[in-house]
Amino acid sequence: MRDSIETQRRLARLKVPRVGRLQETGDRWEPYVLLDPAGERVDAVDVFFRDLQAAGRAASTLRSYGMDLLRWFRFLWAIDVAWQRATRVEARDFSCWVASTRKPARGRVRRQPPGTVNAVTGKSSPGPRYAETTRAHSETVLRRFYELHLEMGSGPLVNPFPLDRSRRSGRANAHHNPMEPFRHDRKGLYRPTVPQRIPRCIPDEQFDTVFAALPCNRDRAMVAFWVSTGARAAELLGACEEDTDVGQQLIAVVRKGTRVVQKLPASPDAFVWLQLYQIELRRLGVPRGRHQPLWWTLRRPFHPLTYHGAHRMFERVNTALGANWTIHDLRHTAAYRMARDPKMPLTDVQWVLGHAYLSTTQLYLSPTRDEVIETMRAHHARYGASRAAPAPPLPAAGYRPESLHTLFAR
Repeated sequence: MRDSIETQRRLARLKVPRVGRLQETGDRWEPYVLLDPAGERVDAVDVFFRDLQAAGRAASTLRSYGMDLLRWFRFLWAIDVAWQRATRVEARDFSCWVASTRKPARGRVRRQPPGTVNAVTGKSSPGPRYAETTRAHSETVLRRFYELHLEMGSGPLVNPFPLDRSRRSGRANAHHNPMEPFRHDRKGLYRPTVPQRIPRCIPDEQFDTVFAALPCNRDRAMVAFWVSTGARAAELLGACEEDTDVGQQLIAVVRKGTRVVQKLPASPDAFVWLQLYQIELRRLGVPRGRHQPLWWTLRRPFHPLTYHGAHRMFERVNTALGANWTIHDLRHTAAYRMARDPKMPLTDVQWVLGHAYLSTTQLYLSPTRDEVIETMRAHHARYGASRAAPAPPLPAAGYRPESLHTLFAR
């Protein structure tokens, strides 16, 4: 008990400095490297990144895993413990520290206080602490990191992030309901419970307001493609001019997970806005060609539009409207529109969205918050009307009810 109290007090006073960094190299063979406080490369992370590349993981995956590893190594550097000597105690303390500490500021002022609900969209802004999804992802990455070095014999003898033993006892899915998807039995001991969130879409009337606030034809074309194809933001931004087929109204994108090129049908309005945008590019003198990027910045010097540039564009629209929609909400909006179409099979929606499991697509069959609110309002109105309606008068004594029904044709 005393050791537990001292550990909690030590974590409360612990200061984890933001030393070291995850550096992008620009080299396709080594996209990212993790540097320690002295600027030296962390060899253990290099080995882990090389293993991920061999498994076909994208550079964006290496960056995501690298940020989790950087957070872990900063904690180890703060408590002066080498990564090879980390035990279950350090993993436990790290999990407690991540759940309690505040996220570092990014150097810009938030327009909405953390954790508050936006009055326009009804969505809450990111809280001041790390979300459950971030902590769960971090636990998975660190467990795989130590599993690799445990198999190679270069790490500790025991994985500091073990699996939950209670979930491995007995037969897996022994009492599984055939009407529900199979649950994941490999859960880490320090992995938090992640609540299942219903995807949030932009209502049609609010989408019209967002679309009207877009300042140029490029932004209108991008939003029209996002909301009609359901493609991810990075997938659409990576398209080239040869990926568009105006005659067939198709646009080819590279899928995030499988890296497969898939042609997606888009709405006619999207190609109209695209044509207007390309006319403007010719006037500006932007390089043209089949292998040239489809989306460019509109200011000199011209360069391909990145995800961060598109994100800033959508942030400016949100600022003008006082909303906090995201680009990914456009994908949710497209998915809800397709899933609610009775003439479109759910398997077709799965193919368009690129979901590996049909259960993921079935989430868009769930009612939205606005739909539930309208249904409950109608329920309360019907209940109030039934309570206010007067009861029918009873017949006088001596009259047979069946005779009255025949007489008044009830």
